[in-house]
This record gives sequence, C-alpha cells and structure tokens, in this order.
Amino acid sequence: MSSNTDPLGPGPRPVTIVGPAPHQDDAAQATALKERVGALRAEIQKRIVGQDRVVDLLLISLFSGGHGLFVGVPGLAKTLLIQTLAESLGLTFRRIQFTPDLMPSDITGTEVLEEDRQSGKRSFRFIPGPLFAHIVLADEVNRTPPKTQAALLQAMQERRITAGGHTHQLEPPFLVFATQNPIEQEGTYPLPEAQLDRFMLMIDVGYPSEDEEIEIVTKTTADGLPAVEPVLSQEEVLAAQQLVRRVAVAPHVVAYAVRLARATRPDEHAPALVKDNLRWGAGPRASQYLVLGAKAQAALDGRFGATAADVQNVAPYVLGHRMVLNYQALSEGLTATTLVEQLLKLPGLSAPDVP
Repeated sequence: MSSNTDPLGPGPRPVTIVGPAPHQDDAAQATALKERVGALRAEIQKRIVGQDRVVDLLLISLFSGGHGLFVGVPGLAKTLLIQTLAESLGLTFRRIQFTPDLMPSDITGTEVLEEDRQSGKRSFRFIPGPLFAHIVLADEVNRTPPKTQAALLQAMQERRITAGGHTHQLEPPFLVFATQNPIEQEGTYPLPEAQLDRFMLMIDVGYPSEDEEIEIVTKTTADGLPAVEPVLSQEEVLAAQQLVRRVAVAPHVVAYAVRLARATRPDEHAPALVKDNLRWGAGPRASQYLVLGAKAQAALDGRFGATAADVQNVAPYVLGHRMVLNYQALSEGLTATTLVEQLLKLPGLSAPDVP
C-alpha cells in the first residue's frame, strides 16, 4: 500500500459503543439491519419521491462511513434528502453554503478573546464551527477557494480539525455529503484530485419521471412537509458501520476489486480502452472503497457475505470520479461513467461467480 494511503483504510475508527447483545451473531445482525433500513427508507420516502437508486447509494455511503458527492442541477431535493436522513437517524446536521469568500475559520470555528469580569483575566475560548456535526452538507462545494477546501479536506480524511494551534476531534459518525452543480461553472474552483479521492461515491442525481414530478409538486405545494421520526440512534449507526466492516468477503472478491481498480490505470498492462481514453486512473483507495461498498451492499440486503456482483454494483460510483479523461475522450463526448460500464464488460473484468 502506498505511503499516502491510510493504513487503516477509509471510514470510521473503532470506538466503544453500545452494540447488539453479545449472543447475536453477525449474520443475525445483518438480517436485523435489513429490517431497520427498511424503516429508514420509509421515513425518507415521506419527503423524497422516487430517487430510489440515489437513496440506496446514500445508505451505502452512510453505513460504510464514507463521504458522498452528489452532482445534479438545482431543485432535485439533494439538500432535503440529506437533512431528512439526519433527522431519521437523530443525528446533528449542519448545512454550509460554500461561497468564494468563505474562510477556513467559517467552517472549522474560531477562538474569541474573553475577559473574566471578576478577576480581569483574559483567555481564549474556542467556538466550534459547522463542521462539528454528525452529518455536514457542503452545498456547492466547488465554489469555495483552495484554502477553505484544505480545511474541509483535513476534516474528511482525519475526522479532526486544527484551529488556533489546537486539534479537535470530530464526534463519530462524521460524514460529509457535498453537492455540485454540473451546469454553472462561473466562479467555481475545480476540486483537486486529492479531495475527490476522499469521496467514497460520486452520485448523479437525475430528473424525476413525469408521474414522480406530479407527486412532488402535489406534496410540496401542500401545507408543510411530513414529520420524520428517528428510527436509528447514533450508537446503532456506529454499530452498523462496524458490522459492515465485519461482513465476510472471499479472497477472489478482493482480488477482483483490486484488478478492476488497477485496470483503470493507463500503463503498459492496461486494456486499449483505458490507454486510449484516460490520463490517470484510480488509486489504492478505490480498491478499498470497492470492497467496503460491496460489504455495505451485502449488509443492507441482509447478507453477511459480499460478492463480486456487489463490487460491480458500486464500481461506477467509486471509480468514475477517480478517472481523468484525456483530450481524445473529452472530444468524443465520453464520460468516466460510460468508460467504467464498458470496462466492466471486458473479458477478465466481468464479475466472477466462483473463485
């Protein structure tokens, strides 16, 4: 593993929590998680119409402990979806509107000088910023300058922030869900590859169908939004995240995930499809997220064993934003998602059923 890759892998670190009863085995816990996730989806569907695949990927990101980047035009309920998720989990939620004048201290927090009226002594007190929440929505994340992006990057990778010379740990679970407008590029700052690599999934949010849009308009023009009830606690979310990491995965499935990530790198061993269309491919963190996403998919389905099909299921969303297209691919109108789909059909890269 390269030196710039976290040796513990992406996601939350082990913590002491109140988990399921010791006599329950992991397979039973996976079955129970499927039932709880069904209730969670029902709460989200009180406000969100359609977008089933987007919700599935959001839950994979949540229970994997990975951050998510949502790309879509305005008005597709991206903010409402993230806020509804936080409310249905009973977690703290903060929304940050990223703008060109946003400074690092605006998101991390700042120290203020206070004077004790009795003693006359002065001291600094740290006031936490909006990053001190369980779920953070970074709205239009590409609109803020690199200095603020760097502050967000530290929080995403290390689950802590540095302000005023002091380091502050962020309470788990800490997840950043960012949005990005694919149309308007004026006044934006392209996200650096290092930051894109910290997002486990990039999720395209598309337009609803005609019937779904009719239902959306009917609901949103009525008297208020439906109330959402918490169905999972903070401790249960953390327990589920650790359960996902314990999901069994066969060696040939891990090998398949690694082979798939390595196939995106345009070296002498790469397929012609990759050599002809890519400048850079996915790094080792992609292999980690492919396996972790496959484990989360299995757990959400009530299974305690990840398959190569699960890896394929998350591959377009894990690999797409980690691939840099060359001029030829861009001139032909190709997208990274299209290339991943073509890659998955190549001989030797289709999901193996057996070792």
